[in-house]
Amino acid sequence: QVRLVESGGGLVQPGGSLRLTCATSGFVLDYSAIGWARQAPGEEREALSCISSSDGTAYYTDSVKGRFTISRDDAKNMVYLQMNNLKPEDTAVYYCATMRHPLCGSYWRRGFGSWGQGTQVTVSS
Repeated sequence: QVRLVESGGGLVQPGGSLRLTCATSGFVLDYSAIGWARQAPGEEREALSCISSSDGTAYYTDSVKGRFTISRDDAKNMVYLQMNNLKPEDTAVYYCATMRHPLCGSYWRRGFGSWGQGTQVTVSS
């Protein structure tokens, strides 16, 4: 079955960096777009980024554009989220997910499918 496992979260100081990893199994990653989202306590889940299959076109929400970079390694069945210049407001549980369409497209924020269990990211001094 479809399985996604996030890792790489932790405690980091403001201005620091983390790289999250999404290990995928149970489906052919090459043909799948993958997205990242986060959820802070008491908040709705926020879509962060999406990377398309085939050409790897990436999309970002404005709050992370220029700081976060999504990438994929289909040979390893992995998707990554490099997070730089982290801020306290980035504190949340971070999730990766399959997307319902192989290409992210303009409506990518509505296209999340199966979710992983999440990894906690805490940005604090």
